Amino acid sequence: MNAVRRLLVAAYLIEAGLLLIVAPWTVSWQHNYFGAMLPVLSRILANEFVRGGVSGVGVITAFGGLRELAAALSRRNGVQPQSAAPTRDVP
Repeated sequence: MNAVRRLLVAAYLIEAGLLLIVAPWTVSWQHNYFGAMLPVLSRILANEFVRGGVSGVGVITAFGGLRELAAALSRRNGVQPQSAAPTRDVP
């Protein structure tokens, strides 16, 4: 059950990341309900720095999803990830 959960989390993160990468550069990003109700929000959403920031969050999210997918698949194949710190035998 844990493997299925990890795969679902990975799929969600990848999908959300790709959506955040692409969505700010579409026409519907500029012409949406909230922008029509608040003209100040419309100007903020049209700013290219805001669009780039949202896309940057999408890249980080998609990368996290790919990493989770790799971890889930490596565990499924029996490969255990190595710990970052070396272990010491304490008498």
